Amino acid sequence: MPRGSSTSRVSRWDGHGREHVVHVVRTGVQRTIRCETCGWRRGAQFLPWLKAEEHLAEAHQATVDPTAPRQPSR
Repeated sequence: MPRGSSTSRVSRWDGHGREHVVHVVRTGVQRTIRCETCGWRRGAQFLPWLKAEEHLAEAHQATVDPTAPRQPSR
């Protein structure tokens, strides 16, 4: 990995319980987003995490956030 870069990830689950992950790589002010599932890539200077979430929802129907608190069942 190039010096001065960092990586974060956005993950969502689809209706079949499969996890889909998009990595956000930051180098300076430039950010690149890359999908582990399909290899899709895109440069994104602004709001890369929002664009990652949009890709997961549109391309993979993955909308369930694994980090969201679960609602208690009644």
